Amino acid sequence: MYLIQLAIDYAAPVFLISSPLTSYLDQILSIHRSRNSAGFSLDIPLIMLVASILKVFYWFGEYYSKALLAQAMVMVVVQSALLKVALDNRPATGAKNGIEHTPFSSGNNGFTRPYDFWQWRSTKPYWMFLSYFVAVLFVLHITPISDSPSYISLLGCVGLAVEATLPIPQILANHRSGSCKGFRISVLASWLIGDSMKMSYFFCSTETIPWAFKLCGMFQCVCDCYLGLQYWMFTRNSVRAAGSSQEQEERWGAGEKDIRMT
Repeated sequence: MYLIQLAIDYAAPVFLISSPLTSYLDQILSIHRSRNSAGFSLDIPLIMLVASILKVFYWFGEYYSKALLAQAMVMVVVQSALLKVALDNRPATGAKNGIEHTPFSSGNNGFTRPYDFWQWRSTKPYWMFLSYFVAVLFVLHITPISDSPSYISLLGCVGLAVEATLPIPQILANHRSGSCKGFRISVLASWLIGDSMKMSYFFCSTETIPWAFKLCGMFQCVCDCYLGLQYWMFTRNSVRAAGSSQEQEERWGAGEKDIRMT
């Protein structure tokens, strides 16, 4: 029991801090090598950047675990790199299996985002939005409102609630396309491993972990498990389809051979 507690108190924080790199580095390299971000939802960097920035400002009022603060700061850097790579390698407008918004056009699937939010054709608005978001939070932080417990709680709840929705855009993207193309199995595996590590750390650590972290972590864990089930179902169907087409081609080839012989 002592060794388990020791692992949770020391090994889990190291894993949490390094998890942004282990989770998304493979996705970044994959997009960079293929020069194509088709199938990858840009909403993932949006969710993680907004959530992580909010968690950083939340720490200055709640002073929760420093390991979780460090994880949020590393996540901001990693997601910024992922956003840049995805934007630099986005498919052309109208390309099949493009970025989830297909790409940067309104009216997709009958839904139009206000002001084409996060679907802009130019890359500049993405960075402008993030800059203004940080600036507004900083201004609020240096005003007396930052001393309000209600404001601090709001930062934490919103940030963690946003992070909990992380798997949802990818789940919807996979459902609409009927496949998991463009979504790396390494990302899914790191999410599931991270969930188990986070749950152990949240509920067994001797450090102070607010209940908001625990509730949002449980919700995200359920979503990640469903994403894993979805990945298994779509991958199995694609393997079956490939096998059926190969078998059909072999039959056609045999038929043509018989015709030639007669």
